[in-house]
Amino acid sequence: MNKTILATGLLFGALAIIFGAFGAHGLKKVLTADELNTFETGVRYQMYHALFLILLSMLPKVADDTKKWVFYAVVIGVVLFSFSIYLLATNKMTSFDFRKIGWVTPIGGLFMILGWIYLILSVLTKK
Repeated sequence: MNKTILATGLLFGALAIIFGAFGAHGLKKVLTADELNTFETGVRYQMYHALFLILLSMLPKVADDTKKWVFYAVVIGVVLFSFSIYLLATNKMTSFDFRKIGWVTPIGGLFMILGWIYLILSVLTKK
């Protein structure tokens, strides 16, 4: 499981850099400042959670079952939160109105929070 968590963290990190560069260079002329800021929020939270997964994979005193549930929560959270933000920020560039699925963004944020809380509770209750 540690290898999967580490690989996913590394993938999310690489994608965050790619999306960040794309936003800064490729989208700079087609998005408003607010839309770019929104896009960058998705990149920032994706990178935070990429680093979180990398750290999680290396924590020796955290049970594998705990790591598994934190991993699932964070992956679901990043996909729903960051990727929906990318779509919402670039909404005007497509024919589909992604605002219709904008409700998934806070659900993604909730999953990321749940991942952190599950790890906190696991650490605090471990004897």
